[in-house]
Parts: sequence; C-alpha cells; structure tokens
Amino acid sequence: MRPDIPTLLHDIFGFPAFRGVQEQVVGRVMARLPTLAIMPTGAGKSLCYQLPSAALDGCCVVVSPLIALMHDQLRAANAVGLRAASLTSVDADWRETQDRLRNGDLDLLYVAPERASQEGFRSLLRSAKVALFAIDEAHCVSEWGHDFRPDYRLLRPLLDEFPDVPRLALTATADAHTRKDILVQLGIPDDGLIISGFDRPNIRYAVHPRDGLSSQLADLVATHPGPGIVYAQTRAATEKMAETLGRGGRPVRAYHAGLDPAVRARNQAAFIASEDMVMVATVAFGMGIDKPDVRFVAHAGLPKSIEGYYQESGRAGRDGEPAVAHLFWGAEDFARARQRIMELDPSRQQGERTRIAALGALVETATCRRAILLRHFGESPPATCGNCDNCLSPPASVDATETARKYLSAVYRTGQSFGSGHIEAVLTGGVTDKLRERGHDKISVYGIVSGDETALLRPVSRALLVRDALETTEHGGLMLGPNARPILRGEEEVRILVPPKRERRKRNARNGAEANPVGDPLFDALRTCRRELAQEAGVPPYVIFHDSTLREMAEQRPTSLRDLGTISGVGQKKLDAWGDAFLAAIRPYL
Repeated sequence: MRPDIPTLLHDIFGFPAFRGVQEQVVGRVMARLPTLAIMPTGAGKSLCYQLPSAALDGCCVVVSPLIALMHDQLRAANAVGLRAASLTSVDADWRETQDRLRNGDLDLLYVAPERASQEGFRSLLRSAKVALFAIDEAHCVSEWGHDFRPDYRLLRPLLDEFPDVPRLALTATADAHTRKDILVQLGIPDDGLIISGFDRPNIRYAVHPRDGLSSQLADLVATHPGPGIVYAQTRAATEKMAETLGRGGRPVRAYHAGLDPAVRARNQAAFIASEDMVMVATVAFGMGIDKPDVRFVAHAGLPKSIEGYYQESGRAGRDGEPAVAHLFWGAEDFARARQRIMELDPSRQQGERTRIAALGALVETATCRRAILLRHFGESPPATCGNCDNCLSPPASVDATETARKYLSAVYRTGQSFGSGHIEAVLTGGVTDKLRERGHDKISVYGIVSGDETALLRPVSRALLVRDALETTEHGGLMLGPNARPILRGEEEVRILVPPKRERRKRNARNGAEANPVGDPLFDALRTCRRELAQEAGVPPYVIFHDSTLREMAEQRPTSLRDLGTISGVGQKKLDAWGDAFLAAIRPYL
C-alpha cells in the first residue's frame, strides 16, 4: 500500500487507523484489482472508494441506486474536502459538472445505474480520466437479491470498455447465491471476494408478537431517545401510526410514495436534520439516506425476507453507537405472505416459501436471534450474543403438541372454514347460536380444552400458522396446511414460547441507547454547538461530527487545535472550519 494512504486517512477523514477489512479493500483498489466487498452497514464502505479517490489520478465514478443517497454522500464528501458532484435528473448544474469531470476537477462523481448504463454517459467518460468504478448497493445487480434493479445488470459493458480501471462492488446484504451472481454480472473473479462478516454487535434485536401495537410502539418511542424509524406495511398505516405516536410529544412524520413529492421531500429533510424525530414509513424509506444516528428501528409487521429485515434493521446505529431493532409480528402476516406467494410465477414460489420459513424460525426461536440471522448468511456465530431479547431474558417454552393436535382436529371437524374465534369457542365448550346451528356442540372436540390449557390456544394458533400447519381461506377462515399431518400423527413436536410479561416503562427513561447516558453537561454543550453550526452550514448535524467524536471531545477536553486534531473523526478541513467553535464550547468546562 502506498505510504501516503495512512496520512490521507488521518488528514482527510480524521481516522488514526482503518477498521475491519477497510485496509484490505483499499489495498486491492490501489493495486487496481477487481473486488467485491461484503461489509455490514456502519463498517465504513464509502471510505473504501472515497479514500482512493483522493489518492488516485482521476475521478472515481460511483454508481448508486437513489438520488437521496447520493446527495447524502455528497454532503459528507464535500465536508471533508473531497471534490464531489452528482449527475442526476434533479441536478441543475449538470453542464458545470460535466466540465469539471473533463477538466479533472472531480474526485467523485455519483450517478444512477440508469444513466451509467447509457451510451451517452460512456461517451462522456471517454473525454475524462476515470480512476475507479465503485458500484454501491451491489446486491441490486442480482435477480436473487431482495432489491433487484434491472439497470444494474447493464453495467458490465461500461466496466469492460475501461479494462484498466479497477472496479469495486460493495454491499451489506448478500447471501451466498447473491454474492456469486454479483461476481458473474460485474466480471469480478472469485478471489476478489472479501467478506468482513455480517454482525452488527451494537444493535440489540427484539421480537414480540403484536399485542396492542399502538401501545407497544408508544412505549418504544417513549423509552428510546434519538431519531427512530417505524416501518408500517401500508401507506394508510404510516399516516395513522404517525398521528397516534405524535400525541406522545415527540416530533413524528410520515413517509410513503403516495404523499405529494414536496411533502415527502420536506419530511425526509426534517428527519435527516433532526436529533429526535421519529419517521413512520414504508420500507422504501431509509435506503436513500445515510443518517448514522438512528437509535431505533421498529417493524410493525413482518418484513419480506431475512435479507430485507437485516438491511432495514441495519439502518439503526450506523455510527457504531448502541441501537435497538424491534420486530412486532402477527400470525396473519404469515398467512398473507403465503397467499401472495400463490400469485407469483411457479418458478419463484419455492424460493419465497424458503424465505417465509426463515422468518418463521427467527420469530419463533427461543435461542439467540443474532445467531439465526448470522447463520442465514453462512456464518458460524456463538450460541449466544448477550445483546438480543432471548439472550438477555431467556423465554420459557412449553410442549403444546397435544393442544396443537386438538386445535387442528377442531379445524378439520368444523369443515375448515371458520376463524380462530369459532375454533376456540368449540374447544372451550362455548355456548353460542352459531355453534348450535351448525351442530358443533355435538362433535368430539367440543369442550375438550379447559383450565390453564385455554391460555395456550391463541399462541398455538399463531405457531401453527407460522409453521404452515394452518392456512387461511380467502374469507378469513382456517384450514389445514401442508405441515399439519405430521403434527396430527404425533410425529412432530410443537413447542411454544411463553413471553415475559410486558412492563410499561416510564416515559423518557434513560437507557444505554441514549446519546448522553452519563448526563455530561459538556457533551450537551457540544451537541448544541454542533446543532448551531449545522444550521449555519445548511447540513445535518452528523455531517459536522458524529456523537462518538463529541463524546471523545468531552472526555479529552482538548485546549488547542493540535489536540483537537488528534480526536477520531476530526479531519483537517473540519478542524479548519469548526475547530475554534468547539474549543470555545469546551473552554468553560476546563
């Protein structure tokens, strides 16, 4: 590796050393070797091309899927002194950007795959000096990926026209099948694959059945300070949840594709700039932002896949600080997902069933959630992580096989067309006109459940739906699913979790995810200083400095620009621009 790389790392980005596999990836780029880097969110993927862009002769062309993501990265790049621009449909300065590219006045140029794959863009690059192609969110190139973008598959001719220009593909989310497809589609040899692991140890995972969702979300929002994202499953649900959560006193906004574009843009800009706003959104929100200080992500329903959940929950804690990811699910989520599968092309149905089964394993497990996630991506994690709900409060489980057999028998003997309420009434010996009219008070399973076993009926029903032993009819009734037979025969055990009782926490309670857990007044002063500087500069506060940098300032209490420059995250341009302001904020606390 060239000796000036460590110097650039410190002077531009303010980092004393590389993290994880960054040095390995940057080393390959500098050696002009094609590379696919699989790095978890928050591991510093963008540095792997931003740093070489400052060291190499020419411009690094970055292919990125969303305009908002490009503009986020532009702000960060310009803040550290890199010469960066984008060519998108909303950029009015495109002529100036093209001139800067031809004249060698750009370190970084961000473009969407739709533009990068066109002949006109290739013609533009022929008149410039290209130093590197970086394909961000590279899982979009794969039909097997969860965010497939067809134009990503049209990038190969662009890359091949410049054979001497190294190519670097980056993603946080790709299983073995997707990784192989990316390598083939982008012309990267197998030995160019670098995997740093998928673990996000700063995120605490928790999964709960929905039980009064509004109350569950209100508790979560009240007890977790800092910015947060709540993912809802429909547009209508985002607005309803935003209105409900907004009554708790926190700033809350909604985001979905059906909103007026100007409203959507305002809401996103407000969230990016805020240090405590909650955004209730559909899952498309978040991929287009690079906000590092999101302290919690909540799913109000089942995600589409493990890959989707990993990426969406991974939008929390990108700064490496403690964060939480909560998933609230219901058995009806699985029923709807399986109904959607039946509408797909038959060639895709088995793959989707496998994805649903993987989600079922995640929500039903009594073991470590993180281990389930990491094993899905081919890793061999420890049995426990110490930072998920099951590791922190191991749940009890009970053998509910006999109750499950009774439940399935009741579904079968009542004609496989009634809902869960009717089935429970049959099993517990209920007295209703509906039961008498249909003669269900005379069948063999009537009244065979009583006492403590009654409390098992609802979780058993949920477990059977997750396992595909029950399915829902088009009218909302229950019928036997393909996995019912081995349970009815006693060949398969059904164990269900007994979740701990939910305790309603005091609002504004402190916890490990709070920005200032020790209540240091200097840290609060530094955050105020950062907020004022961000407003003056027209950038989000995290572009100035991350909380971790402010925390180190509060601990070290530097008295000079030289001392301030030794703190991680303080590069030369930021030191020149804002160093005096932060030293002034520190001075009263010396």
